[in-house]
Amino acid sequence: MDNMINIALPKGRLGEKVYELFRRIGYECPAIHEQNRKLIFENPEKGVRYFWVKPSDVAIYVERGAADIGVAGKDILLEYRPDVYELVDLNMGKCRMAVAARTGFRDDPGRTLRVATKFSRIAQSYYNEKGRDIDIIHLNGSIELAPILGMSDVIVDIVETGTTLLENDLEPIETIVPISARLVANKASYKFKQQQISAIARKMQNMTAEKG
Repeated sequence: MDNMINIALPKGRLGEKVYELFRRIGYECPAIHEQNRKLIFENPEKGVRYFWVKPSDVAIYVERGAADIGVAGKDILLEYRPDVYELVDLNMGKCRMAVAARTGFRDDPGRTLRVATKFSRIAQSYYNEKGRDIDIIHLNGSIELAPILGMSDVIVDIVETGTTLLENDLEPIETIVPISARLVANKASYKFKQQQISAIARKMQNMTAEKG
């Protein structure tokens, strides 16, 4: 069995921060900064192999065993419910999943609430708990347009600063759950490479605790 730890990193700003965290706890890989089109970077001396993937795909790579560990947002874990172990809350990429509506919106419990979102499962679970009848409109982008054009009453989406909402005459009205980046592990990998994965998780936990 390959004793290298395969790590899926989310592309973008968050991934850069995550890699920096791995580097600081002793799992650097200088090749990752080379200007080329390589997709996989490894440092045999440290026993790590990294690859960049779309943030929403990290959990799939981990669940399917292509990666032993990876870093995924809590939003992805709640929406897709991958069969992985969630090991550490990295306290990075913090934001929240929220319900937003046009300024001054008042919900009428007597009619079905139209909810536009790309997080259909999270929205459905949230409103099921409230016993609210909803009609989900699944969209893949520009969710804010839906209430502006009268297609939905509210949206369920990730809110960081809320600036985009305010600029479009929308406002957050309920917080569903706080979101942050999590270190996740493949279940079989955790069994067979437990020593290495546990060491990484422990060091990351200590590092984030120091930051906190």
